[in-house]
Amino acid sequence: MAAKGEEAAVMDNICTTPAPPTDLKLTAEPEHRRDEPAYDATENPKAKRPSNNNDGGVETAEEATEPAQPDINELCRDMFDKMAVFLQGELTATCEDYKLLESMNKLTSLKYMEMKDISINISRNLQDLNQKYASLQPYLDQINQIEEQVTALEQAAYKLDTYSKKLEAKFKKLEKR
Repeated sequence: MAAKGEEAAVMDNICTTPAPPTDLKLTAEPEHRRDEPAYDATENPKAKRPSNNNDGGVETAEEATEPAQPDINELCRDMFDKMAVFLQGELTATCEDYKLLESMNKLTSLKYMEMKDISINISRNLQDLNQKYASLQPYLDQINQIEEQVTALEQAAYKLDTYSKKLEAKFKKLEKR
């Protein structure tokens, strides 16, 4: 049977009546705003759950029992301690990540400095080689000219050889007559 009239109002009052301020007084926690309802530790979460039976809102003995009132100050302190440990761990991990990133950046910077030195040395050696090649260029031109002259002399020697063989053949022919 559903509660009606004054009984229903009293039951609604039980669920929504805030706890006395001495129970909710926490250290280092902001006060609740007036437009926000304060959490009531005595509130029974099962009492707000709709009943599965069709009695029209009658509570069962299981729903009507109130849970033991937890010490909110202790629970809040425990929550803040655990949150502090969690945040400290997150900050430590982030700090370690930044230290690792910093050391990687330093190593990369050193590698790039080494590569820069190597490239400067290669550039310097290349300039030296280009200067040496430029200083050797007249000699290389002379070698090319000599090679061309040798090739021309070879051609002349071959022609002279073939001509001498023909001349010898004619001489032998004339000697036989």
